[in-house]
Amino acid sequence: MADPKGFMTTPRQEWARRPVEERVRDWDEVYVPGALLPIISKQADRCMDCGVPFCHDACPLGNLIPEWNDLVSREDWKAASERLHATNNFPEFTGRLCPAPCEAGCVLAINQPAVTIKNVECAIADRAWEEGFTPARPPERLSGRTVAVVGSGPTGLAAAQQLTRAGHTVAVFEKDDRIGGLMRYGIPEFKMEKRHLERRIAQMLAEGTKFRASTAVGRDISAADLRARYDAVVLATGATAWRELPAPGRELHGIHQAMVYLPLSNRVCEGDLEVSPLSAAGKHVVIVGGGDTGADCLGTAVRQGAASVTQLDIYAQPGAERDEDVEPWPTYPKVYRLSAAHEEARDLRTAPAADADARLFAASTLRFTGDAEGHVRELHLVEVDARREPVPGTDRVLPADLVLLALGFNGPDQEDGLVDQLGLVLQPRGTIARDDGFATNVPGVFAAGDAARGQSLIVWAIAEGRAVAAAVDRYLMGTSQLPAPVAPGDRPMRV
Repeated sequence: MADPKGFMTTPRQEWARRPVEERVRDWDEVYVPGALLPIISKQADRCMDCGVPFCHDACPLGNLIPEWNDLVSREDWKAASERLHATNNFPEFTGRLCPAPCEAGCVLAINQPAVTIKNVECAIADRAWEEGFTPARPPERLSGRTVAVVGSGPTGLAAAQQLTRAGHTVAVFEKDDRIGGLMRYGIPEFKMEKRHLERRIAQMLAEGTKFRASTAVGRDISAADLRARYDAVVLATGATAWRELPAPGRELHGIHQAMVYLPLSNRVCEGDLEVSPLSAAGKHVVIVGGGDTGADCLGTAVRQGAASVTQLDIYAQPGAERDEDVEPWPTYPKVYRLSAAHEEARDLRTAPAADADARLFAASTLRFTGDAEGHVRELHLVEVDARREPVPGTDRVLPADLVLLALGFNGPDQEDGLVDQLGLVLQPRGTIARDDGFATNVPGVFAAGDAARGQSLIVWAIAEGRAVAAAVDRYLMGTSQLPAPVAPGDRPMRV
């Protein structure tokens, strides 16, 4: 604890965002470049080095937060990087994309703004790359065992890196043309520039991990062939079976799933397309769904030059402060949060009829209506109560030339035939069933991440990747020294 009074003398200060008018004209990350390092050591000073650091339990990776906070406050960046990477393969990802449940569990957050844990984490990761503290770590010897990892999202990449470093020969199969899964084609560039992803992929290649892009297991290679060629298989395909909205008029043109819309925008940033065929330019856009995917659609539509953008959230607008009776500290509370995309929509007034920023809360879609050519033109909605029952007399109509459905996901996509070919047992909600050791009903086949857990946070995805790697290593070698931060039955801290 470098400064015993830091939490009393230093106020919370977060990484500054670039001005709205500037950042919506490009696809670069929203934060001011170089603005984090000058403030981060004093912010790390605010950590109290608690006797019982609840931030550890709030983080499924078990990040050693007080330890690297102390090291950052002393500006020992190399040691801080070593402690951070001891529990997290990809801190530059979580430092940008995780909603930071660790901060909700910060002891200081009982009666003050929490330590900026997420910002400190990102600063360590970026500094580590700049200073060369993250060299490739190829194994000293090979085990002679082979592992196939299906899916190259955060779970698959974490599992692959851990298993490669343990000495196994690992191949990662990805159905898309580039490695990265959701981080590649689901996360907009303004939230995480893909250079961070490319850097980790290069590191993994140098360590010996092999990548097989444009290869859909179940279609381009059968599940039987995969099992015959590899000693173990890890299924980390994610939960990509999106939820539908069975509302009248759904068949109209111009209504699309968010995960059809977002990848096209990312392909423009990759240079594959000059303009997205689903561009929001000049259109009245309505996003159905109040989560992070909806916010990603919001920021994307604003940058594409939409005439208006409104986001519908079926839940009531949360309060600004934690409800201690319902969600007491140290659980992750549902409070009103202003993401970068919502800040942009608020300042640019993209949705004049919205309750706050671009969101209409407690709003449920009734139906869509269109023009004579069969294209959507209006979305009809109604306000709902806490039981999601319509409130009489609250019907409204929004102009809608482009409607984006961001309603979440049920489980892994089964169109490639992988689930059927393996004969996997599924849970009632569509996720892959597994035992306490991440093993499916098929010998030698393991499942981790959103495909088995269900839709979750990136920090849980990486934790599951590390844990399933330990399970596979134990299956192959009889024992394992790899860390296993979570078990399949673990869940976020709650009342």
